[in-house]
Amino acid sequence: MNRRFLFVLGSSRPDGNTELLARRAAEQLPEDVEQQWIDLAAHPLPDFEDLRHDSDHVRPTEGNVALLLDATLAATDVVIVSPLYWYSVSAHVKRYLDYWSGWLRTPGVDFKATMAGRTLWGVTALAHEEQEVADPLVGTLSNSAAYLRMRFGGVLLGNGSKPGDVLGDAEALARAKTFFAQEAPLARFPYETP
Repeated sequence: MNRRFLFVLGSSRPDGNTELLARRAAEQLPEDVEQQWIDLAAHPLPDFEDLRHDSDHVRPTEGNVALLLDATLAATDVVIVSPLYWYSVSAHVKRYLDYWSGWLRTPGVDFKATMAGRTLWGVTALAHEEQEVADPLVGTLSNSAAYLRMRFGGVLLGNGSKPGDVLGDAEALARAKTFFAQEAPLARFPYETP
């Protein structure tokens, strides 16, 4: 299967620091790697309704839910592009990840088996110099990948608050050049031993 990257943009503003950093990293991908960019602000998902114990699960065939489900299933690599909002992922991204719970029960999708072995990545910009404040965001993505037995490529962190600030973060821009070139290990929960 040829690599296909899905970039899920979770910012509330277009062309923010997180997106700028993600685009710098994506520029380094080989030309034969397909890229799809979906802005969750432009393609909003309705509030997630937990129907876990309901028997009426159906695969969506139209609208933003169908668009995101199909794009997610087609991707070998899913990149969550979310600014650090209150020390975790944005509300847009959290809602998208909540939909993963529903897709686990969608007939004919076999979401967990389909996603196993694929790779989850993250890109975020934060206003703190101390990158440890992004640990909750990293944990959310890492644990989500571990649950689905995906690989986890880590999170590319950059510093920026005002529009364009991240372009002054030389270390982040240097990491962006090789971020997607690394071999992503199988994600594990913190309690699991390798």
